[in-house]
Amino acid sequence: MVFSSLSFLYLFLPLVLILHTVLPGKAKNAVLLLFSLAFYYVGEQELVWIMIASSLCDYFCSLGIERFREKKHLTRFFLGCSLAFNLSLLGYFKYADLFIRSFNAVTGAGASLLHVALPIGISFYTFQTMSYTIDVYRGNVKAERNFLDFAAYVTIFPQLIAGPIVRYETVAEELRGRRVTLDDWTEGIRRFCFGLGKKVLIANTLAELAKVYTGATEKTVLLAWFCGLVSPLQIYFDFSGYSDMAIGLGRMLGFHFPENFHYPFVSHSATEFWRRWHMTLGTWFRDYLYFPMGGSRVGPARHILNLLVVWMVTGLWHGAEYHFILWGLWYGVLIVCEKYLYGKWLERSHVLSRVYFVFITVIGFEIFDSSDFADILERVGALFGVGTVGFSNTLATY
Repeated sequence: MVFSSLSFLYLFLPLVLILHTVLPGKAKNAVLLLFSLAFYYVGEQELVWIMIASSLCDYFCSLGIERFREKKHLTRFFLGCSLAFNLSLLGYFKYADLFIRSFNAVTGAGASLLHVALPIGISFYTFQTMSYTIDVYRGNVKAERNFLDFAAYVTIFPQLIAGPIVRYETVAEELRGRRVTLDDWTEGIRRFCFGLGKKVLIANTLAELAKVYTGATEKTVLLAWFCGLVSPLQIYFDFSGYSDMAIGLGRMLGFHFPENFHYPFVSHSATEFWRRWHMTLGTWFRDYLYFPMGGSRVGPARHILNLLVVWMVTGLWHGAEYHFILWGLWYGVLIVCEKYLYGKWLERSHVLSRVYFVFITVIGFEIFDSSDFADILERVGALFGVGTVGFSNTLATY
């Protein structure tokens, strides 16, 4: 079930909003949990058990951390159990075939791929539950003792499929008790409608335009750049549209989710772009990977390594394919270069920094939108006239 479907808009959403509004405070989370599990079950059927198992694991591990706070070896044990369980789920369901392909390529073995079905939203809800357990371990939040409230946090349907990634501390008070005001309703409806418009009116239309390039028999430089500009816009309006709808739905239910995008295409550099694009993922990696590795409080060589590792993992998070890793490293290398080579020079030139940003963004999203390395070479090469029939033709001009 997707937010733009008629079954969601005319059946599921009215039912959950009516029941959530009329039932007393203690029952609101029960309604939310029930409808969230139903929402997920429609798309995944039996795979809903994975999300339930993840919730149970982190619930009990966090209680163990809180119970044995003074015994460091036990708190580390419970934290390790939580991380191992969640990363194992993510590794098996999302990356098993990538590992097998890599093993076959290195060793020449012919191990069969597993072709495991990827549960929808697993990257989002495992990151949420891991951040919760880590925050309990760090003492940033208290362990939630009410499993119904915790399960409602993990499964809450507005941001379950495509984010934003919501940390427990952000919604802890609202889980325990919330009151939906008229301002919440009006802002929630407005935000949801904007997101729905982004998705249905803009993103879906841009997706149709992108098909023009892939279906063209004669490709030109102008058509390649047209597609190169359409691709990041289509991904942005699709992804930010879902985030807007999630934030709007959250407001109608009494939650205040964090923003996920902040006008990313007004940026002048890759560094600025990633402060504005998918912000909840960026701050997650910053707080739970980059800072623990030492962040920028280390020597230049280690700092560069930290950045490249974070961006390689960021690429891997987006998909279990090599081109996603390359896409992450593309931005990692650009951010390193901006930090240590030409970042200050970019800041002095408004026009050139704009041209630079458009150029790196088009190439970056051509890598992201490709299917394999050969496709990357074909797409990027076409931007410079390689494999094309000229600069323009009737289709490109039209």
